[in-house]
This record gives sequence, C-alpha cells and structure tokens, in this order.
Amino acid sequence: MGSKKITLKAGIDFHGHLGPWLVLGILAGQTALDKLGCAKYFGLQVKAWGVIHKPKSCLIDGLQLSTGATYGKGSIEKLNSPSVKVEVRSHKRNKKVVFTLKQGLLQKLEKLNTHAESETLAKRIFKSNPSEIFCIKLSNP
Repeated sequence: MGSKKITLKAGIDFHGHLGPWLVLGILAGQTALDKLGCAKYFGLQVKAWGVIHKPKSCLIDGLQLSTGATYGKGSIEKLNSPSVKVEVRSHKRNKKVVFTLKQGLLQKLEKLNTHAESETLAKRIFKSNPSEIFCIKLSNP
C-alpha cells in the first residue's frame, strides 16, 4: 500500500533504545501491511506469541509503531508460548499473515551478550530482506 517506512530513529524515539527485537517488530509489521495490502491503525488485529518477557517483549513496540495496532484500541495482544510467532489479520481483506523467525536468526539472538552486540545485530537485521529473517505465510483466516 506504499506505507511510509519506519526509520531506526523513529523506533528509538518510540522505544527508548535500539535492539534487535524492536527491529523485528518494525519489519514484521511493515511487511504485514505490504503483504495484506492494507493501511495502518484500523481494521487490523495483531497477535504476538512468545514475547511476554524482555528482551523479546520489545517486539511489541515495533509492531505497535509499524502497524498502528495498540493496547488502547484492543487491536494487539501478546500471548504466552515457548516460541515466537506474529500474526497480523486484516478484517477488511479477510486475510492474515504469520511470521516466525528463521532458525539461524534465533541462534544469533540467543548468543547476544552486550548492548553493543545487540545494536550491531539490530542494524544488520534492519537492512535485511524480510524473507531472509522470517518464514512468512499469507492465508485466509
């Protein structure tokens, strides 16, 4: 839909710092809007599994920023799960897109030890093609 792309600066301004989970949320949200052909803010339902605790919960801020789904509107929720998964559903288009992280990326995320390493990986992820970091499945609900 030609949605305006979120910058790293906008992400940092919203979230407070740069990290890979924030960037993953931004990219998943932007990619979802593109795949679903819909606009931000309304007519969307976003669910994120496995992101209850920090640092994984930072993914939620990236999703809120990129999709416009918010807790106030009741259009985003986080659910407990041992694995990370994001689902963005368009009510208007009656389609959904589901994202899971590719195994190689999960291993890199688990090996991070310092904030500097996290920032470096976040910048690398931000420049990635979403198909390099996510398994993406578009379907009807």
